[in-house]
Amino acid sequence: MAALVASGLRVASAKVGPDFIDPSYHAVATGRPGRSLDVFLSGEDVVRRQAARAMRDADVLVVEGVMGLFDGAGEADVDGSTAAVSRLLDAPVVLVVDASAMSGSVAALVYGFARFDPSVRVAGVILNRVGSAAHATMLREALASLGVPVIGALERDDALAWRERHLGLVPEAESPEATRDSVARVGVFVGHGVDLEALIALARSAPTRQVEDVAHAQAVGSARVALCVGKAFSFVYPENLELLSEAGAELVEFDPLVDEALPEGCRALYAGGGFPEVYAPTLGENHRLLADVRRRVGAGLVTWAECGGYLWLCESLDGTAMAGVLAGVHATMSERLTLGYRRATTRDPGIFGPAGTELRGHEYHRSTVTPPGDGLELVGRFGAGRAGVNSPSIFASYLHQHLVATPHLAERFVEAAGRASEG
Repeated sequence: MAALVASGLRVASAKVGPDFIDPSYHAVATGRPGRSLDVFLSGEDVVRRQAARAMRDADVLVVEGVMGLFDGAGEADVDGSTAAVSRLLDAPVVLVVDASAMSGSVAALVYGFARFDPSVRVAGVILNRVGSAAHATMLREALASLGVPVIGALERDDALAWRERHLGLVPEAESPEATRDSVARVGVFVGHGVDLEALIALARSAPTRQVEDVAHAQAVGSARVALCVGKAFSFVYPENLELLSEAGAELVEFDPLVDEALPEGCRALYAGGGFPEVYAPTLGENHRLLADVRRRVGAGLVTWAECGGYLWLCESLDGTAMAGVLAGVHATMSERLTLGYRRATTRDPGIFGPAGTELRGHEYHRSTVTPPGDGLELVGRFGAGRAGVNSPSIFASYLHQHLVATPHLAERFVEAAGRASEG
């Protein structure tokens, strides 16, 4: 993406699956919000609309896949793979192959991906982590008879290894200046190793599709909403923020690591996900903010907290005192990764609607909350049961929601905020 921008193109981006971190890097490269294309969370029709929305006023849309090409959602009725999204968009696929330990076997690998599903158009290959110019020649010769063009070869460079943590890449928000410099440097590297004109030609080979715009939220009132931002809380879908704004929310940012009080005049709080566990000591030392959050939420401030925000509202996180909004509820970190899509049903009336309101989301965390709560009935192939908090003023759970297919939920949140006191 950075290489294409440097070549003078207006580049739009999207990521298959329920990701926060990768789209934030996309935004650094393109200067535009990174969109998410998730069939489970949004449905096939909305995925097409999301792609068109991303493409608006752009020359090219680059969609990053999720896992391997054919790795899907793991749900019986939803594929959700990169291959499935490529079919929905009629988009050609470029395989990025780790060729570091290959020679002739690269042909068998690419042949398998290219022939496995004829409805998926594997249109090019980029060879990654190549050992030398001679190695690249050997790989190209092995692939010559397949009819899948090699449009780039990137030599291995350990200096380009990216920073990772227990949930993936280190978020861009933790070091924005260094990230910008690194993305620009990688863009130069890719610009030298990839035939960008061939890449653009592949993109232009995709057929034109006419789709409707995504659904927008209706203005239902007005309310100032305090929005957690900063290094500890950067996992929020930009689409959610856009929908809240359309519904009438005035989003007021604050950083729980440094600000000592919630913004004045707010009637709601939105605390998304992130890495509060990494910054727990600093969060716990911000006693004035924690006391303010505890007081104002207790007085009726409408609150939506998901995953990392949920942990922040607990009484403690790994023994460090947090906001204590959820008295007697304690969070602890674990080596066990919990992930997967969830269908959820609220058990009581809450800020998203009456009892029985259906929600969709995903979980991705290495922590547990005790007691787990019983505000939601969760169903999913990889997790089920009761969990979370759902009341007329607080919704707190591990569930990450992407509201692009359910804008009415953004409207209900703003309506609830409009009815609330400032706390």
